[in-house]
Amino acid sequence: MTLPTQTLARLLLAPLLVLAAGMLVKGYTDVGDGFAAGLLAAVGFVLQDVAFGQRRAESLLPVRWAYRLALGGLGLALAVAVAPMLAGEPVLKHRPEPGVSPVKVGTLELITPVLFDVGVCLLVLGTVVTGLHLFAHPGEEEEQRS
Repeated sequence: MTLPTQTLARLLLAPLLVLAAGMLVKGYTDVGDGFAAGLLAAVGFVLQDVAFGQRRAESLLPVRWAYRLALGGLGLALAVAVAPMLAGEPVLKHRPEPGVSPVKVGTLELITPVLFDVGVCLLVLGTVVTGLHLFAHPGEEEEQRS
């Protein structure tokens, strides 16, 4: 790619990741959620792949681990959704209960929907990066196995 494209890709990665993190935690007071945050973070990594090639993109987020990121996110989201059911409560029961003051980190309230959205964000990020890598570099998995 050209130098301007590489420069722009390099300059946009950190702001995209910060914006994704902000979108993830801001979703409880305004527009934003884990799905959109995961897509935004994935755009940053895919932009690196387009601008610098596969090796540079893999140095930022090793693609061979991206599917593990997706599986971890799926596991976290499912755990948050199903864990209350094991205690005889409805699926996706909010913790702490309404009226109980939640633990806070700055202004972020640590409640179960935050964990669920983090899981969704990781799932989307891992899935998009893995899927686009497989489309952009077909046949690479077979070469590595040989």
